[in-house]
Amino acid sequence: MEYIEVDGSLGEGGGQVLRYSLALSALTLKPVRVFNIRAKRDNPGLRPQHLAAVRALAEVSGAEVKGASPGSMEVLFKPRRRVHGSLSIDVGTAGSVSLVIQAILPVLLYSPGESAVTVKGGTDVPWSPPVDYMSLVFTHNLKPMGVEASVRLLKRGHYPRGGGAVELRVKPVAKPLKPLSLVKRGRLLKAVVVSHSVRLPRHVAERQASTAASLIERVLGVKPEVVVDAPPPESDTHLGPGSGVLAYVEAEPWVRLGGDALGEKGKPAEKVGEEAFRKLAEDYETGMAFDRHMGDMLIPYLFLAQGVSRIGVARITSHLTTALEISRLFFPGAEARVEGVADGPGIVEVKSPGFQP
Repeated sequence: MEYIEVDGSLGEGGGQVLRYSLALSALTLKPVRVFNIRAKRDNPGLRPQHLAAVRALAEVSGAEVKGASPGSMEVLFKPRRRVHGSLSIDVGTAGSVSLVIQAILPVLLYSPGESAVTVKGGTDVPWSPPVDYMSLVFTHNLKPMGVEASVRLLKRGHYPRGGGAVELRVKPVAKPLKPLSLVKRGRLLKAVVVSHSVRLPRHVAERQASTAASLIERVLGVKPEVVVDAPPPESDTHLGPGSGVLAYVEAEPWVRLGGDALGEKGKPAEKVGEEAFRKLAEDYETGMAFDRHMGDMLIPYLFLAQGVSRIGVARITSHLTTALEISRLFFPGAEARVEGVADGPGIVEVKSPGFQP
């Protein structure tokens, strides 16, 4: 069988190229060869954190894998069948749980039955959307396409110790997804701030929340609902320490946009709350329907949908354009185009015959 060839130095040439390529391979059951992995980086080749996604995707597709070791510049991935049921995936220490969910969800959608997957690792870590974003924004925005999936937090895990866990539940689809047509968001319906701290005083989470909430009220003109998650130190079983905040809004007709930030040593809690608000406000004020995270995460689903999808994104990131390039390789019958300039707001249009296993 012929392999789809993907140059791992595409775009930013990071772990995203590998994750997307293997995810679409596992989904379509088309074997893939990814070469030049992280070739542009100072320490080229696979890092341990990338291997978690490789292992997870091999597990949900019964794949035969060659080259999956630290420092490897080339991976051969040959999937056999989509797996479903109760699975457990350990990302290792503080590897990102959210990136693994992002990779395996499309595969589980087209598997023969329902799945419940426990993913262990880092739930709130740098360079990755936090688990609250996945459960409250990402899965919500996929619903209109026909995706039934939920992400439930079991325990938080922060960098560098990890120790977190989530449960991903997925119902399989029997037909192609519905196309998505939403360029501009409508009127603001509600705002929510979810702030947490573990192995830290409760006031850390409260200060993060109150800063983000007061900025939302002052600038966006709506009083947000505030959720503070801070277990008392004497009964806190998290490894920690760590904190973070997600600020999100829901706008007509149904769309959610979010901004997030993580606490770190020496960074005032107020600064964390402000950072989450700024990210949200920057994307919200473009008037586009989807925030910067959601833009690139939606791309594979637009190719899976049957018909013409047209979405407005707050920022055309390099992650988004890379996701488009890789998706084109696996869905040659689809057409895609982008209107707008790099790092600015834009429109993505995908015309696809849809995917049916």
